[in-house]
Amino acid sequence: MLKKTMTTVDFGGTERTEDYYFNLTKAEIMEMQLCTDGGFVETVKKIVEAKNQLELTHLFKKIICASYGVLSPDGRKFVKNQQVLDDFMATQAYSDLYIELLSGDGKAAEDFVNGILPKDLTNEAAKAPVSQPGLAVLNP
Repeated sequence: MLKKTMTTVDFGGTERTEDYYFNLTKAEIMEMQLCTDGGFVETVKKIVEAKNQLELTHLFKKIICASYGVLSPDGRKFVKNQQVLDDFMATQAYSDLYIELLSGDGKAAEDFVNGILPKDLTNEAAKAPVSQPGLAVLNP
């Protein structure tokens, strides 16, 4: 899970510093992989290698939208639904994050993507035998 503290100026001119949370579970990553023609990981690689700016913008928006949620006070739940997403996308923080990920040298985007992935994902995928495609596809 990625906790991103952002300082923005809201639409009323007030400066705000707030925490925003982003996370993808293994199940969500698996669904993205299996429901994307050719596989999500391969699609991402092709877009990045081709340096297709239009497709990169769509990809970052998809990743932001898929990963944003609100952490419950007790930490047991990470709520993701359309209302939560709509509320976030209506803030200056969404706009600032989107621009941050699309600008610069790619370091911010790399850190963001690495931050939203489960920490044990790479270790499990590396250990998975080829006969377990459920884990093998998770190794980007």
